[in-house]
Amino acid sequence: MKKSKLMHLSSIILGIWGGLALVMAWLAGESGTVFGFSQQHLYSDAIALEVIAISAGVCALYRRQLEREGDSSYL
Repeated sequence: MKKSKLMHLSSIILGIWGGLALVMAWLAGESGTVFGFSQQHLYSDAIALEVIAISAGVCALYRRQLEREGDSSYL
């Protein structure tokens, strides 16, 4: 499996996981919890996961460009 495909897949998985964390934060409400996590904790998780997903997506685009150019020094 190419590295760009692996990074693209991880970007998708982390993006979905971050979206689920956001939905769970909305369901938790201000004073509630979901699976033992507070709303603030879930918001922080959602932010971190989405930032990682975006960076993985940018990495996938960069790796795909390198693979297209055939520059084997960076592969």
